[in-house]
Amino acid sequence: MIDFHTHSTESDGTCTPSELIDLAVLKGIDTIALTDHDTCAGLMEAQKRAEKHGIRFIPGIELEIQFKPGEFHLLGLNITKWESVMEQPLKEVMIKRNERNLQMIRLINDSGIEMTYEEVIDEAHGEVIGRPHFASLLVKKKIVKNTIKAFEKYLASGRPFHIEKEALTLEEGVKLIKEAGGHPVIAHPMSLFLSWGKFPERLKSWQELGVEGIEVWHSGSKLKNCIRLEQIADELGFFKTGGSDFHGDNRKDRPLGLGAGGKEIPLDPSIPFLKW
Repeated sequence: MIDFHTHSTESDGTCTPSELIDLAVLKGIDTIALTDHDTCAGLMEAQKRAEKHGIRFIPGIELEIQFKPGEFHLLGLNITKWESVMEQPLKEVMIKRNERNLQMIRLINDSGIEMTYEEVIDEAHGEVIGRPHFASLLVKKKIVKNTIKAFEKYLASGRPFHIEKEALTLEEGVKLIKEAGGHPVIAHPMSLFLSWGKFPERLKSWQELGVEGIEVWHSGSKLKNCIRLEQIADELGFFKTGGSDFHGDNRKDRPLGLGAGGKEIPLDPSIPFLKW
């Protein structure tokens, strides 16, 4: 079993990096990537735990990319040089993220809901603070029933508390990942909100910029869409990955090790970072 898309408490998951690896072992996963949002803070801990258990660990990251109309997230897989390459650029990303979070707090307070940034920081437990932590607090304050409702009503794009994030360009994201020795992969491509007619043309242009893979088998995708994405990836020469997008208790609908339709994730033998 494999899983190339997971999150820990260092971003918006509820398992520590070590707990994530322990859970992977319990589930029989033998190859796993940790891909926290905009941070490499959990990679060393997860790597050491994986070595202890004797499973293969793929150091990774998930970067947000400037894009309309949907969301463009770029996975960097097997970023073996993360310590020397990514520290300073990610600090700059973090400053912009925190500025956005403070704007969200102001919107929430202006609406009559009492929430402090200190509460959000305590809720996060890790280095990266994002919308899931706001959602969790809205649930605890009994403003909404669950985190899904929090996004639907308040935090998703176009909703009252949403602030656009100042993200990297695709060129910047690809360059950062490749300088760290990694391979850029388009995460959950259905979130791009592109029509099927536009997909091949856009993918070709992104391939020319250095994108190498597509996360075909994402847990949030319908199987019929995964099959179509698989065909496009094969036609254009992208390698294919899959992941649960595991967040622990924050997203109980995304169990570790399982992709679309609750099925185990297929292994593409052409994935370059599995050949070392």
